[in-house]
Amino acid sequence: MKRSEDRILTTHVGSLARPPALLAEINALKAGTGDAKRLATVRRQAIADILQQQVAVGLDIVNDGEFSKANWASYILARIEGFELRPLQLRKADWLGEDGERFAEYFAETFPRAAQGFPTEACVGPVRYRDPAVIQSAVDELADAARQAVPAPTEVFMTAVAPASTAFDGIDEHYGNEHDYVFAIAEALRTEYLAIYRAGFVLQVDDAVLANLYDHLVRQSPERFRDWAQLRIDALNHALRDIPEERVRYHVCFGSWHAPHLSDAPLEDIVDLILQVKAGAYSIEAANPRHEHEWRVWEGRKLPAARILIPGVITHHTVSVEHPRLVADRILRYASLLGRENVIAGTDCGFAQVESISRVHPKIMWAKFQALVEGAKLASRALWG
Repeated sequence: MKRSEDRILTTHVGSLARPPALLAEINALKAGTGDAKRLATVRRQAIADILQQQVAVGLDIVNDGEFSKANWASYILARIEGFELRPLQLRKADWLGEDGERFAEYFAETFPRAAQGFPTEACVGPVRYRDPAVIQSAVDELADAARQAVPAPTEVFMTAVAPASTAFDGIDEHYGNEHDYVFAIAEALRTEYLAIYRAGFVLQVDDAVLANLYDHLVRQSPERFRDWAQLRIDALNHALRDIPEERVRYHVCFGSWHAPHLSDAPLEDIVDLILQVKAGAYSIEAANPRHEHEWRVWEGRKLPAARILIPGVITHHTVSVEHPRLVADRILRYASLLGRENVIAGTDCGFAQVESISRVHPKIMWAKFQALVEGAKLASRALWG
């Protein structure tokens, strides 16, 4: 994994706004009027274009925009077996925490699915990865795009979901044992983790639900949350075995939905869990108004040796484009606490919640990336001269 050795490197969390041509083919296939081969062709070109755009704007560590999947988490249910979706058996969105109750009217207007509940994802059989060719195809598309990019990117990453965030609207009806259930999921995910690592990419493991369920579970008891989270951290580390830590980064966030986030987990309450993950870098939210103050957590805590922090210094939570000077100031704050070589400038979360929902307009997304790159240059001049 590249480090900020002579300047502050830049990256993002993963999910980017899909181009209209790709969305049209996706929607056509869903409607029964599309063609899978045509979609594959359009997607391959879209991935090449989006990677080139990232390089052109000046981002160092880039990816495929997550164009190879429909969303950041539930995409995996199409790739593993053992689950069935039950549209008529709705489950409350516990991951919204008390926000879902305190701001019920807001969610009813802006996020009605959360108010209605989500289809249950029931585990009814052994959890296994269906066909390794699926992830291999996605890896190959990204590799082709990286080879075409001019100039070549500094580094390439690819995302995959964490055990804690897999089937988060799910129930276990097969294993009857939470440990066996979670570890079975982790073992299935290992197929993706290994494919990404063996392709030479940095593996980013996405885990919003680890933090999102904090409020719901802590209200039962703090011990309940700790036990729940510890099991899933242990399972993730099990799935990451034999993959060098310096080839893994771990992303924890609070979901990219536009909401009050009043019941988000305090970073200080979960940071010890985050740092247990066998990863070379940790990506966290740090630019939005609910979490920007949490740089203070690092005043009294050091990163483990050789680890990197990727704080969000621009955010998807607002359409306002951050001033490069503000971005630089955020970077400098973390560099002063952790060491300049241990900081990579990133984003809070993905700019596309799912393939059909962008959190800001694509042109605003690119303007934010430009601010990120310019801010990193300002910080680099201050840190290296």
